[in-house]
Amino acid sequence: MKNLIKKLAGNEKTLLNVTKTAQEKIQGVIENEEVEVEGLRISIEGRSASAFQYSLGLATETEEDDIVIDMGPFKVLVDPNSADDLKGAVIDYVEDLNSSGFKIDNPNTPTWDNPKAQKIQELIDERINPAVAAHGGQIELLNVEDDAIYIHMGGGCQGCGMANATLKHGIEAMIQEVFPEIKQVIDTTDHAAGTNPYYASGN
Repeated sequence: MKNLIKKLAGNEKTLLNVTKTAQEKIQGVIENEEVEVEGLRISIEGRSASAFQYSLGLATETEEDDIVIDMGPFKVLVDPNSADDLKGAVIDYVEDLNSSGFKIDNPNTPTWDNPKAQKIQELIDERINPAVAAHGGQIELLNVEDDAIYIHMGGGCQGCGMANATLKHGIEAMIQEVFPEIKQVIDTTDHAAGTNPYYASGN
């Protein structure tokens, strides 16, 4: 990873780009902040077999390993662990009759270096996510380590009163059916932050 960071650090301006429209929108948001903003932070938080999930937001300080891209009026702070998968990406701001917001066009294809992780990802995309989509949910694979995998439960699954049952009797069972060597499916979700659960928790 250090070699990758050094390679990219000398070539920051070719790592990713921000359109003029997006720059103006970002600068406007920064100017309305009451605290001093260091820049726009971007990282890849998850992936499916066909797309990345991004984290995009304002940062008040620079992390030690950040790759810093100077856009003039502000900086873009790139998570070094995401840098390779963001190379060539373009951040744009789109506004139309249906919706508006930032859009990231990324030429890179999300794949896992670990062949087992890639196969588990395909199982999640092809069987598990279609099943939980009926409840407005989505499962993201975060990591695979030895006999355990780490997931995030989003949409209607986040904060859902049946999330644990879905995890144990649905997700874990389907994964262990194909990958019996996986002993644990660990849910990293902050369910207290869920805003639209399919089944309300009985607190």
